[in-house]
Amino acid sequence: MTRPTPHTRTRAALGTALPLVMLAVGAGACASDGKPSGPAAAHGAEKQQAPAATPVPTPTAPPGPPGVLFDAFHYTGAEDPALASHGWTVRTDGGGPGVRDTWSKEGLSFPTVADAQSGQAMRLRVTTDGTPKGTKQVEVGRTAGESLNGTIAARVFFSDKPTDGRDGDHIIQTVYAISPDHNSKKYSELDFEYMPNGGWGAPGPRLDTTSWRSAAQNDRDTLATNKSVAGWHTLMLTADAGKVTYSVDGKTLYSSGSKSYPREPLSIRFSSWLIDLPTTPSGTRTWDMNVNWLYYQADKKVPLAEVEKAVGGFYAANTTFVNTLPKN
Repeated sequence: MTRPTPHTRTRAALGTALPLVMLAVGAGACASDGKPSGPAAAHGAEKQQAPAATPVPTPTAPPGPPGVLFDAFHYTGAEDPALASHGWTVRTDGGGPGVRDTWSKEGLSFPTVADAQSGQAMRLRVTTDGTPKGTKQVEVGRTAGESLNGTIAARVFFSDKPTDGRDGDHIIQTVYAISPDHNSKKYSELDFEYMPNGGWGAPGPRLDTTSWRSAAQNDRDTLATNKSVAGWHTLMLTADAGKVTYSVDGKTLYSSGSKSYPREPLSIRFSSWLIDLPTTPSGTRTWDMNVNWLYYQADKKVPLAEVEKAVGGFYAANTTFVNTLPKN
């Protein structure tokens, strides 16, 4: 089966890089010199002592181990200033994939979710009434390319059924990393794509794991796993020693080789969209995908147990965001 080109074929870049970590440095103040006045000044000048210098505080290092990005997605909504300051952009531009020109902030929220770690998650909601005008897709992603070698992990809730309305839509729920500029000569993309109802002529439920080298030439290494992965799962992408390994809950599904290994830093993104619309609209329905947390460790191959230990430590310390990645 030949499927269409990946996410970036008709996608505009999410934006330019934002500063990730800012350090405050205090400045010392100057004291008066305390020199005497009058005749005694000439005789006592050599006895004057310079005032003690005010010490300059040492800049505070960012929390967390080096080379880590962690987010528990504790935000109030798509317009929360912290979302942008932490390096996230919500897509609102035109183009594909899916139903063109339907990307909206309306589908992004951060509700209380009882079975999420710490009780809150990021929700990506697709709504449609079967018409392009009545369809809203959703994507949120890192503004800059940050991940290359290392381990990306995310705890994600995939849906096999709509939250409301009839079933049957060809929906794709995705966790992926991609070149920020889809016209880059070093273009790369690493995908988890879940299709509960299948798509492109293939049945579902199906989880595609794909490493792309070229969108224009449909150049990729891919494997389809024909099974349901509905509910909460920890998805991991490990790029190490010229090989990309895709795993779910610590179990390896697929490994791609050096030909499709990422060639430049990638932007981590979450997206939910519709491949197509039915020929006959049949009422409004909603599809929900939840993301509990994201963890990325640069330049290290980290097993699931260590990822969960690190994430548990952040939650125990009430730390909801960490970024100690080096600036590009």
